[in-house]
Formats: sequence, C-alpha cells, structure tokens
Amino acid sequence: MMSQRLFGTNGVRGVVNDFMDPQLALDVGRAIGTFMKGKVALATDCRTSADMIRSAVAAGLTSVGCDVLDLGPLPTPALQYHVKVSEISGGVMVTASHNPPEFNGIKAVDADGTEMHRSKEELIEGIYFARAFAQKDWKGVGAVQPTSGAMDQYQRAVLSLVDLGVIRKAKLRVVLDCANGAGSLCSPTLLQRMGANAITLNCNPEGTFPGHPSEPVEENLGDLVSLVKESGADMGIAQDGDADRAIFIDDKGRYVYGDRSLAVVAAAIVAESGGGVVVTPVSTSQCVEDAVRAAGGEVIYTRVGAPIVARRMMEIGAVFGGEENGGLIFPRHQYCRDAAMSMAKMLEIVAVEGSLSSLLRKVPSYHLDKRKLRCPDERKEQVLRQVCEAFASNRVDTTDGVKVYFDGGWTLIRPSGTEPIFRIYSEGKDRATAKKIADRCERLVKEILEG
Repeated sequence: MMSQRLFGTNGVRGVVNDFMDPQLALDVGRAIGTFMKGKVALATDCRTSADMIRSAVAAGLTSVGCDVLDLGPLPTPALQYHVKVSEISGGVMVTASHNPPEFNGIKAVDADGTEMHRSKEELIEGIYFARAFAQKDWKGVGAVQPTSGAMDQYQRAVLSLVDLGVIRKAKLRVVLDCANGAGSLCSPTLLQRMGANAITLNCNPEGTFPGHPSEPVEENLGDLVSLVKESGADMGIAQDGDADRAIFIDDKGRYVYGDRSLAVVAAAIVAESGGGVVVTPVSTSQCVEDAVRAAGGEVIYTRVGAPIVARRMMEIGAVFGGEENGGLIFPRHQYCRDAAMSMAKMLEIVAVEGSLSSLLRKVPSYHLDKRKLRCPDERKEQVLRQVCEAFASNRVDTTDGVKVYFDGGWTLIRPSGTEPIFRIYSEGKDRATAKKIADRCERLVKEILEG
C-alpha cells in the first residue's frame, strides 16, 4: 500500500496498529487539513479503534490550522449531510465500512458532502508523500469543537422526503439489522418516527460486530431472514457498518439482491417523476434497465464506484442512481449512498404499491456468474484491446473494462485496480446462458495471455 497511492476505492484503510496506526492517521489528517483548510467536520463509526484514530486525525487537522467540528459517532451519510448544509471546508469520516472489526479507515468528504473526487485525493496524496504539510506555529493551530445536532438534522431531512402519513397508516412491521454498526444510532429511531412496528436485531453499537460480520451479504443474514419469517414482517432491512448501504429481505423471507431493490426503487422514482435518467455502473444487472424503461425512464452507465455515479448524476440532473451492492443515491436528499434514506423510501413504496414480494415479481430475473483470472498488471491494457478486437461484431461498451453484449446476456471483463487480476462478470436470462458466455470470455482471455 505504501506506493505513491494512499486512497483506495473508499478512503485509506488497513488493519489497526499495523498499517492503520496513529502515525498514519496523524499524517493523513495533516495532509487532508493542508488541502481543505478552514473548518472540517469529523465523525466515526462504532469500531473499537474509533477514538484512537479520530484523536490522531483531529491532531493532524488542528496542527495545520483547521478547526475541527467533532460530531462524534454517526452514520457516514449523516456526516456528509452535515457537511453539505453547513458551508464548511469538508469532512473526514473514520470508518472501514463493511470491513472486519480489526480494520479502520479514513475517508475524505468534499465541501458539497460528496465523496472526494479522485483528482482531489491525488492532491492530498501529493501533500502526504512530499511531507508538504502546512505546519502552523503555536498561535496558528486549530481547535476541536464538540458539535451536537447532526443526527437530528439528518433524520429530519430523511423524514421530509417521504409521505409519513401513508407510511404510518400502513402500520408496517419491519425487522432491522444494523450489524452493531453506526446505523444503530439512527435507524431504530427513524422507524419509530415513521410509525413502523420495528423489531431490532444487532442494533446496539458494538465495535467487534458480535452479531455477524458487517457486510450485508446473504450468508451473514441468516438470523434476519429467520426473524422476518417467524414474525410475519413486511420486510427485513440490513445495513453495513457505516450505514451507507441497505439490503432488503422481502415479506416471504427471501434475500433481495441489491440490483433488484435498486430496480424497485428506480422504477418508483421514475414513475413519480414522469420519466428521467437513472445512473448506475456497467456492472449492474440488466433488470434495472428493464424496470426503468418500463416506468418511462432511461439508464446511463458509468465506471464502477459510488463517487463516479454521484458526479454523473449531478452533471446530467438524474432523478436517481445507485450501485448493485445496496448503495442507493437520492439526489433530492444528497449525492451519496444512504441506508436510512433507502429504508424510508422502500417503506413508502411498499405502503403505496403493495408488498415487496409483489413488486419484485415485476422485475425480470437474470443469473450472474462471477469469476476472476490472474493477469500481470502490465498486460491488462493489451488483453482488453484484444478482447475488443475479438468481439468487433458485437455491441461493446468500454466505459470500465470491456462489456460485451450477447443474445440473452453480457459479460464484463474488468481489471482490478489493486490486484493483478481480471474480474469477469457474466449475466444471462438463465444459469446456463450466463455460464456459456462466461466460459467463452474466460477462454478468450486465457488464450490471449498464453499467446
């Protein structure tokens, strides 16, 4: 990790007191503060190392003259909303999101509340590696100001964007699993304020994630699925460690993959808006485009990454956007992934349109085949170029890697930015089709590498 790149896909992350130690956190804080200047909001998720890393980051920020607004523990989107409405220089979130409890991380937030653009991260990295910190004398250091009210401010914003009367009238029963993360501080209260009959699971903040790992994948949510079935709930909701992503369980107790919940919400918002554009990465299932087109909208694809999706949404005035991992972006609220807003909107949709299982029946089903294949970094560009040449007669999208469309499906061959591998995602109308096109594309890549 100690090359000339510091930030990964979502901030600087590492194992605590290994890579992510107080010295690193101090220096990252100094670099971010040198870049941002002025007032900077700072918050954490609920990991056991939160206080240690926050203190080091705060020391770094104040040493270069920034005043730090210490918001305490918050969901990531709550910090982002506070930055957006406060007219300050930016924010720093201490979180490792869905990573195991031994990890922590540092994420920079721009002045408009969005995740920091990669071009700005590069400027911060330049300061960090050059040790070009704007060190102040004793009279010029900043101060740490404990700041309250950010959580209530955020909750009121979420509630203002849904029809509370309709939700309260529906008297929905919901099982909520916050994975012992930052959502525990927010989402149970939101459900109460919306009049839902809430059953909570792993909604006490605990930095070791004792209930289950904080990634809301199907294998981690067995207890949530069982409780939805046993209680006859209208839905289950699972959040990740910093509460920027939400995954749903339907009223039949079935795990809903993120692209399918994305399709449900996208179709509803397009219908409400009388049309419009939805933005999502090229890795998203075809079911989203099918649902959006049926509702009278259009889909535009981007490279993989929530900040890339959000900025494209801003550029074109999209009505909605998101990723297939449960990260949904609501532009009327803010341009970042938001689990609480996703939860509130899904409750409204179900209250208005009927059960989640009935809504999902309207979303076409596809099958996904995921693989990876080792490839030296220096050969990735050559492989992608030859893949394009091999499929010159097909429809090809080179937005991020190479996406090749076939009858009944597609394959995305995408190089990893951190490992010497290609990820090969293939989707088909049935399992056999997905496997067939995946086999074909994997065989081609192997032949190029061998030849």
